[in-house]
Amino acid sequence: MKRNCFRRIGKKWSFALILAIVFLLCQTRVIGGNQGTTQIKPADTTNTRALTAKSTGKESGKDKFNPGRMIIEHVVDNHEWHILSAGNFDLTIPLPVILISEGKFTVFFSNRFHNPDHSYKQFVLPEEGPNKGKIVTIQQEKTGSGPKVYDFSFTKTVLAIFMSCILLIWVFLSVAKRYKTCQNKAPHGLQNLLEPVILFVRDDIAKSSIGEEKYEKYMPYLLTIFFFILLNNLMGIIPFFPGGANVTGNIAVTGIMALCTLIITTINGNKHYWIDIINTPGVPWWLKIPVPLMPVVEFTGIITKPFVLMVRLFANMTAGHIIVLGFVSIIFIFGQMALALGLGVSIFSMAFMIFMDLLEILVAFIQAYVFTLLSALYFGLATEEPSH
Repeated sequence: MKRNCFRRIGKKWSFALILAIVFLLCQTRVIGGNQGTTQIKPADTTNTRALTAKSTGKESGKDKFNPGRMIIEHVVDNHEWHILSAGNFDLTIPLPVILISEGKFTVFFSNRFHNPDHSYKQFVLPEEGPNKGKIVTIQQEKTGSGPKVYDFSFTKTVLAIFMSCILLIWVFLSVAKRYKTCQNKAPHGLQNLLEPVILFVRDDIAKSSIGEEKYEKYMPYLLTIFFFILLNNLMGIIPFFPGGANVTGNIAVTGIMALCTLIITTINGNKHYWIDIINTPGVPWWLKIPVPLMPVVEFTGIITKPFVLMVRLFANMTAGHIIVLGFVSIIFIFGQMALALGLGVSIFSMAFMIFMDLLEILVAFIQAYVFTLLSALYFGLATEEPSH
């Protein structure tokens, strides 16, 4: 039975690819007003050192470190992936900018914006003003009105999603193939690593929340969402490429995952689930008639459940990154006062950073578990049969 479970999981790996496509679509932005939140790190004609100068306040003639700007620039999404800096050398990966405006399809790399005007062709990426961080047309930036820009760009978050999905697909296909070809052999390698986790999701999350008879239907989704969140949480802790992307700290990503849970719950809800929402049992009639107070409360709960899923994961992962970056900022803040003071504080800051990183590893597992468990509970409540 166990091996059949793993074969079914291997056959349904497409959930990861579907989620990747959905996450790519959720990054789409229509720029025509005040929409869109993705920011890019602009640079001068030579490299991206202008961003560093801006973060430290050197652009305004003040050699002052700005911790707030530095933290936000590391937490938000980006059109390029910064790898490392060594002296005057900055290594970044420019990502494709894909735009549709006035029926025209335009594709170029984000380093085209690395010029004094931060513009390329008819598009511009303003550094200040109401369109800051959004790709708009030059006409719209100057006059305040112009054609809409549909932004399908590959950002840092989108690239990280595709890398993690490709890795997950490869791992699970390899494990499923191993179970198929070596049915009578003891598991080893990735099998040994993943089997206890898969069994944990199956026995302690799916079976206990949904029930023995119906849990198999939801296993592909629950396993996909669990390993996707766990992998991206762990990758976000790694400070160097291909890690460092704040995927689960992007509310668009967590929102799409919560929306998937809502859709599956709504589609699979049985008649007793909807009857209990419309006519909640055990509630006085005066809460239902003449004003349907309880049905309104129940329908509100349908929306608030995935909203809580979205915000919980986003807030916890973003807060962890901000705290770690805060400890980094303390070193530079005190270092501006006195070099010796900065060196002294760095010992305590590094100690707290290591502690927070270890705590973040624990939080990565907990958040993946909580999101999967709550999703399974919602599925179980929607498919539960009455006991009488």
